[in-house]
Amino acid sequence: MTAAPAPSTALAQNWCALSALHEGIADHIERRLEAEHGLTVREFSLLTVLSRQIEGKGEHLQMRQVAEAIVLSQSATTRLVTRMEDRGLLKRKICADDRRGIYTDVTEAGHALLEAARPTHDRALAEALERARRNPDFKPLVEALERIGDH
Repeated sequence: MTAAPAPSTALAQNWCALSALHEGIADHIERRLEAEHGLTVREFSLLTVLSRQIEGKGEHLQMRQVAEAIVLSQSATTRLVTRMEDRGLLKRKICADDRRGIYTDVTEAGHALLEAARPTHDRALAEALERARRNPDFKPLVEALERIGDH
């Protein structure tokens, strides 16, 4: 008779499964976004975060807040913003109230690319989740995600 894994071991195993699920989904989405729109998952996330912030509250985020939202370091976020600015997807502007502050806005081209890429992202996510559902290690995680999404 095999003993049940210790709670810390079970927790660690569940964390590994969650991490593997995330990586698999992100990889699938990235391949589709790259192939169809020339976007990475991080670029898509950055466009999404910046678009939602301005549309939702009319506020700008500091670079630190942007970095936290897309789970990158500030220096990596700055490099990402620079690359996307060079592609014409983002533009920076000086804060009128504090000239030391620099905001990043999505350009018309960035909004158009994001709108074109959203259906691709959503389809790729659905495909990846459906595939993951067939794996017994991932099925409970997918179901938990769906329950969260229902609320």
